[in-house]
Amino acid sequence: MKTAVLISCYNEAKTVKKVVEDFKQALPHADIYVYDNNSTDGTDEIARAAGAIVRYEYKQGKGNVVRAMFRDIEADCYIMTDGDDTYPASFAPRLERLVLEEGTDMAVGDRLSSTYFTENKRPFHNMGNVLVRGLINRLFCADLCDIMTGLRGFSRDFVKSFPVVSKGFEIETEMTIFALDNNFRVVEEPIEYRDRPEGSESKLNTYSDGIKVLLTIFRLFRDAKPFAFFGFIALVLAVIFFALFIPIFVNFLHTGAVLRYPTLIMLSGLGVVAIIDFFCGVILSVLKKQYRDNFERHLYLIRMLRERDENE
Repeated sequence: MKTAVLISCYNEAKTVKKVVEDFKQALPHADIYVYDNNSTDGTDEIARAAGAIVRYEYKQGKGNVVRAMFRDIEADCYIMTDGDDTYPASFAPRLERLVLEEGTDMAVGDRLSSTYFTENKRPFHNMGNVLVRGLINRLFCADLCDIMTGLRGFSRDFVKSFPVVSKGFEIETEMTIFALDNNFRVVEEPIEYRDRPEGSESKLNTYSDGIKVLLTIFRLFRDAKPFAFFGFIALVLAVIFFALFIPIFVNFLHTGAVLRYPTLIMLSGLGVVAIIDFFCGVILSVLKKQYRDNFERHLYLIRMLRERDENE
């Protein structure tokens, strides 16, 4: 069984050497890959000197780096982490065991159940993590503790079937929703978290990246649960329709006169839009079911090819 450690880096010269050495010690049998994302501080040379296999991704953004990692690397277990030394490597063997021995598709290093809120000095990040967790758990009927952690373990099935769409830091949210929507086995493992050392700066923008994460949740909820999404819109429009139409109709029954013609015309359009939204949800849910069937066949093909390669 082959394990690959995937470390994404952008200007992490201060910490990358320690991260590589810690993971080499924790997982001495693993291949350590550092993907440099246009660093200008010599991160790549420091990582190479520490013993990592250095590769490059020139399209800026963590999502682009993850796309390159997942396409390029062949392994049975993938441990993904950041190059900022906020995730202790000592927890990596447990994530590896969850993937290789317990059939977990995505092993999540759960920071929020341990030291994150005391170590992290950025209060809006704390609030954002709680908000994103609450939204995803509510929308996808889940009970996860940490949605946006950067320390995760993956099975080969997950990595080779995950279509990376996000370009930036919203990639963790996309991974989580993809796993939930496609019935992958997700297991959380509490880990310690430590804030960046002094002099090491976060590349995450609290506000712009936070908005991107929320928009990603919105988009993926629409794509993953189209009937719920469009059905809810249709329901809201229907409530508005009946709330405004009933008084007009009651007045007509009593007087025989139709008042408020402009409102009635507007309601006619509103009713048509509500009906269209409802049937959009129905049609898209059927297409989603076909996608799920095709996805399961795709997973079966991946496993067949893996078994063939192992037998050869």
